Amino acid sequence: MIHNISIILSLSLVMQTATIASTGNAGSDLEVSPIAENVYSIVSPSFGLPTPENKGWNSNVHFVVTGKGVLLFDTGSSQQIGLKIKRAIGTVTDQPVRWIVNSHSHADHWLGNMAFADTANEIIASGQAVATMQKYGEDDVKFYAKVTDGTIGPTQLRYPNSILTTGQKRNFGEIDVTFIFSNNGHSPGDILMWLPKQKILFGGDVASSDHMPMITDHGDIPGLIKVLFTVAELHPDIVLTGHGNATTAKSITRDANLLTSLWEIVKENHSNGKMPDETLVEVSAELGPQYEPLYIDFVSEIDRHIDLMYQLQ
Repeated sequence: MIHNISIILSLSLVMQTATIASTGNAGSDLEVSPIAENVYSIVSPSFGLPTPENKGWNSNVHFVVTGKGVLLFDTGSSQQIGLKIKRAIGTVTDQPVRWIVNSHSHADHWLGNMAFADTANEIIASGQAVATMQKYGEDDVKFYAKVTDGTIGPTQLRYPNSILTTGQKRNFGEIDVTFIFSNNGHSPGDILMWLPKQKILFGGDVASSDHMPMITDHGDIPGLIKVLFTVAELHPDIVLTGHGNATTAKSITRDANLLTSLWEIVKENHSNGKMPDETLVEVSAELGPQYEPLYIDFVSEIDRHIDLMYQLQ
């Protein structure tokens, strides 16, 4: 149940405004959005938790069409959603999904793996992520079935079989890829994917577009800050996120700067015995004018960020 609570904290980050831009409809065909040559996204219109209305479809997937098959980044939050993703990919290419990358262990990003069991021989993730998947996978399936009133459908688990231990460079069907570890920034064992020739970063939940950064109670905020500054130095032209629309390197730098300032204020105030509500007043005055216009949920989310950072001191 602790893992499920962590998932709720992660997924509900962008839902604190109490309204949802769209509930999404996993019952309809998923729409494929071209990003660059041979690079595509399937973006969920739902920013919230898995619900009966969105049938559990609340996260993005991205894919690259290569000369030897499709490289898929994340697979959605159920086998049923994975099958819809598979059909959507089929609308733009006859190539099968040969390789899968699971960005991290949160259920909405990997429970769709089994939908590709007939073609994907390699599923890539970090060892930390795989250990978490194996520990909580069965519970996650039950939890998602419960909160969606069963509309998510049955899911058979398929775990990654290719374990990354450090950042690596690979070639998939003549597409060069570099894997980057996030320093456990969002959750233990997050990995990002970088296409150097296309200058596209697949950020998973480490990257955000117009919402506040997705920090969690089991992530490492200094680690997250470090990796954000690191990938910003790559100067990506396009940043693909786990939730929300595609963005640019400006969002990466924005998040790194905000988290740096916020972490320093919380750390100092915590050591001086100041309470979170006092820090909220200070942060709102010092950081609000600069960052409130940059995030659609700054006002509703900043207190949660402060409270969580206090917990992590």
